[in-house]
Amino acid sequence: MDVIGVIPARYSSSRFEGKVLADILGRPMLQHVWERAKEAFLLDDLIIACDDERVANIAREFGAKVILTAQGHGSGSDRISEVVNPIDVKIVINIQADEPLIHPVMIDTLAQALLDDKSLSIATLMRKIENPQDIEDPNVVKVVVDKDNFALYFSRAAIPFRAQNSKAESGVYYKHIGLYGYTKDFLFTYKNLSVSELEKIECLEQLRILEAGFRIKVIETKYDTLGVDTPEDLEKVKEYLRKRQDNAAD
Repeated sequence: MDVIGVIPARYSSSRFEGKVLADILGRPMLQHVWERAKEAFLLDDLIIACDDERVANIAREFGAKVILTAQGHGSGSDRISEVVNPIDVKIVINIQADEPLIHPVMIDTLAQALLDDKSLSIATLMRKIENPQDIEDPNVVKVVVDKDNFALYFSRAAIPFRAQNSKAESGVYYKHIGLYGYTKDFLFTYKNLSVSELEKIECLEQLRILEAGFRIKVIETKYDTLGVDTPEDLEKVKEYLRKRQDNAAD
């Protein structure tokens, strides 16, 4: 196979227990993610990797392919590694289970980039920030890139910082969207990297990759997502989908 998508779905969450099964307009959040991912053209297979029978049973009910993994994984990437280890595949797309608004084009964009450019090991997405409040929001991760769109740095702070004597007419800020595509080989390289100092400071796993000297391709997308970390985030997603349903009905 060329490309598979894996949705790591952990039941436990320090801020929102069982959030992957939280109801969104009559369907669990995980089902929303899976249904959107199923619409991607370039996925040869789509797997939900979970650590709890409650998640597995519900996922099977809505038709998903499920693999139960060990519970002790420290990250989604570790859980994905267990799943893809025996699979003959070139590219793996890591699809977050708490992104119910993910667009299938975002998945295809990463897959196509890695298929087209064999020099790439990992790719992710960014979107231009339109809401000024997001620039200072530490929950919105920012990214800066070089002229070839490889990541220079990711931060919860507002980067680039706008100096008082800056001659720039306007600052452009980009939100990092935590959808990743990587080669299977690089997935296992990443899995064996030690936790880095910058990662500890910012609590951003992708900094481990940069600090180890690897390059991350960052592709701009016009699509946005709304990750669910708290019950308040869940209500925002529900409101967004209700409005979209109402507009479609008009």
